[in-house]
Amino acid sequence: MNLDSIPRSSERRSISLTVKSRVRSRVVFVDLIDISEGGCKIRAKAGFAEVGDRVTMKVGGINAPLGVVAWVDGVLAGVAFEGTMHPAVLDFLCESPLAAPRVAQLRRL
Repeated sequence: MNLDSIPRSSERRSISLTVKSRVRSRVVFVDLIDISEGGCKIRAKAGFAEVGDRVTMKVGGINAPLGVVAWVDGVLAGVAFEGTMHPAVLDFLCESPLAAPRVAQLRRL
């Protein structure tokens, strides 16, 4: 499967942030790689999630909409939000000092 060929309803925005999430009722710290109004791409240890797992995340102090793992490729996974994240919230997160460019140090929330 070519992950870049999956249709998206909104533009993905690059972000580099470590966030606290819950997968299968356990806390998992994941690296947020990109985010859009309808979902995000995350990275964690291999085996941290399976397709269909429900995910909750707190991103930059903001609770993201509940999501479901749509795909898994090794240490990467795509999360489809069950709701949408407002564009102004995305602007805030992507411009936040916590979401510094990829070369900057990641911080735990």
